[in-house]
Amino acid sequence: MTTLIYTLIPVSAAIIGAAIAAYRRPGPIVVSAIQHFAAGVVFAAAAGEILPDLKHAGSVVPVAVGGTIGVIVMLLLKSFEERMQGPLGLTTIIGVDILIDGLVLGLGFAAGEKVGLLLTIALTIEVLFLGLTVAAELGESMKPGRVVGLTAGLVLLLPVGALVAMPVASLPGPYLTGFFAFGLIALLYLVTEELLVEAHEAPDRPWVAAMFFVGFLLLLLLESAMG
Repeated sequence: MTTLIYTLIPVSAAIIGAAIAAYRRPGPIVVSAIQHFAAGVVFAAAAGEILPDLKHAGSVVPVAVGGTIGVIVMLLLKSFEERMQGPLGLTTIIGVDILIDGLVLGLGFAAGEKVGLLLTIALTIEVLFLGLTVAAELGESMKPGRVVGLTAGLVLLLPVGALVAMPVASLPGPYLTGFFAFGLIALLYLVTEELLVEAHEAPDRPWVAAMFFVGFLLLLLLESAMG
């Protein structure tokens, strides 16, 4: 139940982001800065929380299997994204992204409250960007109210993913390790193939690129402060 309550934070962020973008679309530089910042935060969460747990798990086979499945799923998602065009393709891809984010968040709370809280912060910023993306892309062909409503429907997949993670958390250690490896690959894919790729579509600015490291350092400082 605690996990589901925490999912409401990124859900709210996405709806707020969609409402802002639907009525006043942000410029490409601002969007790029948000993408860099979100990428830094998500990367810090993956490297600082999930990766150390996998290294200390001492289970080579589950890590290899879970990581391989993660790579295959992400490549299939990328292939599907390249083939699908228009609003249907966009909403489908983002829906799958959000569902996986919910699964990762649920697994984070299974690993511990601290991991779950840091992933909540990271995914809140990332899902905020997804809300901005949906609104910016669909706002050209839909009314603002409908865009916000569609975004709200999509982000409800986040708690669905968290619900899926609940029975996973009760699995034996090796299986759970495999799911964590899958989650790590999903987060790294999000950073390298989604956020940073789209962030560089805007004109380069040194301060915009620096936002990646600002997000990375802020999450590391928060992790240190939480002990």
